[in-house]
Amino acid sequence: MTALVRRLGVTDAVVVGLGAMLGAGVFSVFSPAAEAAGAGLLVGLLIAAVVAFCNATSSARLAALYPQSGGTYVYAHRRLGPFWGFQAGWSFVVGKTASCAAMALTFASYAAPGHTRLVGILAVVAVTALSYRGVQRSARVSLVIVVLTLATLAVVVVAALAGGTASTANLTGVEPGGVLQSAGLLFFAFAGYARIATLGEEVVDPRRTLPRAIPLALGLVLVVYLVVGVSALLAVGADGLAATAAPLRAVVEAGSFAALSPVVQVGAAFASLGALLALVLGVSRTTLAMARERELPPFLAAVDARHGVPYRAELAVAAVVIVLVATLDVRGAIGFSSFGVLTYYALTNASALRLAPHEGRPPRWVAVLGLVGCAVLAVTLPLPSILGGLAVALAGALTWAVRRNRGEKQVTAGRG
Repeated sequence: MTALVRRLGVTDAVVVGLGAMLGAGVFSVFSPAAEAAGAGLLVGLLIAAVVAFCNATSSARLAALYPQSGGTYVYAHRRLGPFWGFQAGWSFVVGKTASCAAMALTFASYAAPGHTRLVGILAVVAVTALSYRGVQRSARVSLVIVVLTLATLAVVVVAALAGGTASTANLTGVEPGGVLQSAGLLFFAFAGYARIATLGEEVVDPRRTLPRAIPLALGLVLVVYLVVGVSALLAVGADGLAATAAPLRAVVEAGSFAALSPVVQVGAAFASLGALLALVLGVSRTTLAMARERELPPFLAAVDARHGVPYRAELAVAAVVIVLVATLDVRGAIGFSSFGVLTYYALTNASALRLAPHEGRPPRWVAVLGLVGCAVLAVTLPLPSILGGLAVALAGALTWAVRRNRGEKQVTAGRG
C-alpha cells in the first residue's frame, strides 16, 4: 500500500497550519531574533512576513496544480529539473529535521529547564511512537492545540501589559545591522504553512482547498506574532528576551503575574509537542516522496497497510532528530533550520516563475520578491548556520551526482 487518504477540508488544513506555525516559533524564536536585532526584531518580523507571503502565494498556486505529497520537491522536479527537485526535497528534509530538534528542545526548555537534552530526546521518542501507531494530528487534535496555544499567548500578553513592567523605553536599542538576520531567524516561525502544502494527497479538492488555506493561516499567525512580540518587548526588552531559551516564560515571571508561569509552561509544552508531531508528519511525507522516486533509499517508501503512515521514513527522521537534540541548542537548531527552509522556498518561487498564465502563475513580482528575499535572508543568518547549510547543500549535490552516475552505469550495463 502506498496511497494516502484524502480527508481534510479548508478549515482542517488551516488548523493544521496554525498549529504548525504557532507551536513552531512563537515560544522560542523571539530569543535569537532579539539577540540579533534588539527591538528591531519587529521590523524583522514584518520583513519575514512579506517573504513568507510571497512564498505562500507561490506554494498555493503550485500545490493546486500538483496536489501530491512532497511539496516543492515535486514542483521543482516538474518545473526546474531533477537536480533542483532533489535539492528542494533535500533542503526541506534537512531544514525541517532541524526544526524538529528545535521544537523538542523548546518543549524541554519550558517543561524541564534543567534537563533539556534528555527530556527533548524522550519527547521525540514519544511523538514518533504516536505517529507510528497512526495517532496523527487530526483536525480535532490540532484545534485543541491551537486553542490552548492561543489561550496561553493571551495569558502572556495580559501578564506583559498589566504586570507592571511594560514600558515604551524597552522598545529602544535597535541593532540595524541585525534586522535582516532577525528576519531570517523569524522566518523559521512562519514556515509551518509548508505543512499544508505537503498534505497534497490528503486534502479534499486540493485545487480549492490549498490556495485558500495557506494564506489564511499565514495572515492569522502574523497578527498573533505582532501582538505577542510587541507585548514581550514592552515587558522585558530585547535583552530580557535574548537571555533565555524560554522567552515567554521570562515575560510572565518578570511582573506581578509571575504565579501564572506554570500555565505558560504547560501551554508551551503542549504547543511544542503538537508542532513536533506536525513536523515529523511533514518531513516523513517528503522523505516518502523522494523514496518513491528512488532519490532516497526505496525502503523508506513503505506505507503501513493498517495505519496508512510512512513508518520507516518516520523512524529514520526520529533517529536523526535525536542526534541533533543531543548536539545542538535551540538557537543553533533554529538558524540551521532557517537556512534549509529558505533554500527550499527560493526553489518554490523559482518553480512558480516557470508557470504559464493559464496554469495559475502568481504575479511575477511576487515570485521574484520571494526568490530574492529568501536568498538575502539566507546569507544574513549567523555564520555557523550559513556554513552548515552550505555544507549540507553540497552533500546533497554530491549524493545526487553519485546516484545519477550509478543509475547511468546500470542502464549502460543493461544495454550491454
